[in-house]
Amino acid sequence: MSSPRKRTSEPADRASGSPDGVDAPAGRGSTGVDVSRRRFVGVASAAGAGGLVVGATGGAVAFAGESGDDGGPAMTRLGATVVPFHGKHQAGITTPAQAKAVFLAWDLEPGADRAAVAALMRRWSDTAARLTTGQSAPGDDQVAADAGACSLTVTFGFGAGLFDKLGLAARRPAALKPLPPFPDDALDPARSDGDLFVQVCADDGLVGFGAVRALQKSAKGVARIRWQMNGFARSPGATAKPMTHRNLMGQIDGSNNPKQSDPKFDEKVFVGAGAEQSWLVGGSYVVFRRIRMLLDSWDGIDKAHQERVIGRSKDTGAPLTGGGEHSAADFGKRGPDGELVITANAHMRVAAPEFNRGATMLRRGYSYHDGFGTDGAPDAGLLFVAWQHDPDDGFVPIQRKLARGDALSPFLRHEASAIFVVPPGCAPGGYVGQSLLEG
Repeated sequence: MSSPRKRTSEPADRASGSPDGVDAPAGRGSTGVDVSRRRFVGVASAAGAGGLVVGATGGAVAFAGESGDDGGPAMTRLGATVVPFHGKHQAGITTPAQAKAVFLAWDLEPGADRAAVAALMRRWSDTAARLTTGQSAPGDDQVAADAGACSLTVTFGFGAGLFDKLGLAARRPAALKPLPPFPDDALDPARSDGDLFVQVCADDGLVGFGAVRALQKSAKGVARIRWQMNGFARSPGATAKPMTHRNLMGQIDGSNNPKQSDPKFDEKVFVGAGAEQSWLVGGSYVVFRRIRMLLDSWDGIDKAHQERVIGRSKDTGAPLTGGGEHSAADFGKRGPDGELVITANAHMRVAAPEFNRGATMLRRGYSYHDGFGTDGAPDAGLLFVAWQHDPDDGFVPIQRKLARGDALSPFLRHEASAIFVVPPGCAPGGYVGQSLLEG
């Protein structure tokens, strides 16, 4: 940690390391910040007073602070980065992946009606809005009282069952329907589906836990947790430069994700103005899958074979046809033996939009490791999270194609599955889902 210093200010898009060697989370906005918890809360509470800068599309808040009067260690920019809760879209969708994630599904308690759920969503939204700025909230046990916001995001979604239970079947969008069965699925119903969905992400595990605990206590009497899964990703500053997530197979994962600079990004990820349900405009759909990686089997094949299965270099993530990680693959290129360099069943070819009629989704998955089975094999893999404007134009056609002929499939087992509709963001004073629950 650096020693206390005078207040400093840096541009919000600066990506260089902080003075004490902790890199800012790439793409979330950053500032050279050294603040104590008291100073952090004081500044965060003063939003609109000139100390906060909000990105136009739900980016991070950057602000300048100073060390506390106690002369203690100063907070780095990693702890001080704030991702706004309020906005057109919910945070946690296009936000660059934080280091820690908790995914939860909830079932409504018997007798919970629309008014009770509306009150819960207001409490949850108010709690999330406070915690994401580093402030305390009702139900917060101050587990992370000495931390900043740490890029905390809280994202809410609704399952199909909620609409029936609340008498809202007529307002359930047609795209919110059960996913079709796929070959080789081994789904656990107890860890699938749910009435409510919550995604909590942060760059600090205690900050994430504190948010989950506050939400859980606030839900008593209205909803109970159906399942919870915890994930992790690369910690900001762990690599020399920002990079795409590397999964537990050692492969760079997400290289071909759509980019926000793509002209059709919004229409692929978010529900547009022509939606059948007006309350959903600006929202999205999320498909969640728990995918166990059969790592003992994967480790049993050599690196060259692993690269052929994926179609990319394991070291750099570049297509086997050459270039860098983000180079376009030459799917027609053949080697000296006359065979396709990127084989017909290579994962990247089978999943590519050009071989799926343009089907696209924004993947934002996290790794998980839940110990070892009685056979000694790791219970580990990917918490697959995919955002799209319509699952029938995103996850479903791609997964059908993968199930029919993906070279990666023998090394995977899909163990849990869920789909939720995710309402748009809300303005200060409102709450997520308000236009549905009060409409």
